[in-house]
Amino acid sequence: MTEGIVIEPMTEEFILWRCLHGGPLSRGTIDQWSDDSSLPLDRHRRRNLPLLTRLTRVYGACAIVARDGDRIVGQLRFYPKAVCNMKGAGGLCLQQDAPAGPTADFAEREFPPLAEIEDKTLVVHCLMTGTSLQKENPYQRKGIGSRLARALIDWAGAQGWERIEADAFEDLPIIYEITGSAGHTFWEKLGFHVADRHPHPDLQDAGQFDEFVRRLEEQAGSIGIPPERARDRLVMRLDLIPTGPAIQSQWPTEVEGHLSLPDPRHGRGSP
Repeated sequence: MTEGIVIEPMTEEFILWRCLHGGPLSRGTIDQWSDDSSLPLDRHRRRNLPLLTRLTRVYGACAIVARDGDRIVGQLRFYPKAVCNMKGAGGLCLQQDAPAGPTADFAEREFPPLAEIEDKTLVVHCLMTGTSLQKENPYQRKGIGSRLARALIDWAGAQGWERIEADAFEDLPIIYEITGSAGHTFWEKLGFHVADRHPHPDLQDAGQFDEFVRRLEEQAGSIGIPPERARDRLVMRLDLIPTGPAIQSQWPTEVEGHLSLPDPRHGRGSP
């Protein structure tokens, strides 16, 4: 099934303005959703579509997608760190209101071109292959996640970016089940290293996400990881080495694909 999947940068031809938590999306389905949806998708579409279009025009791309025919079945969203730090960016979650998501007028801001950015770092926002809402995910553990990440590395180096960063956690099943992140081993196999480690600010108050934190600590304890370390955020970093139209990176052999799903801060069904 995965042999014919195409990995490519997202273009203005089809802007993936919402994520894949409900399943694969195509031009014919992206603007369709049920009336009982818990998310205000119409409002998010009005905000996200112009924002992603602007980012794509300024930087060339802000996502790598996996396409199976006319359906998008995987996504890796990324943004310049300079954009992430701008006022109004919030957490840049496309299916959340500010402050988890960008403000309604964020697309109207002046985004600095790459040549004017001092810290030429791209930040991975989320990486998904398939969805947690599928009982059987035919796109899980097929190498699609690593193909998306490798495509980003190639694209970023060719464009002139100097490094890529991604948030990660300990290698626990729940991270792959209901978050938009991955365990640190996934990124290490792609040549990334741990650049920073600190308590995740959203996971220190167990009452805020009590069920998620309970399962997180339970899984950590079962394999000998101290519970408090399971709530850490690991910043993974890859320094890019420009070599003309592509870049040289320390890639090992093919990495097994991983499943990346809704951010635990926002609950199942929303990134």
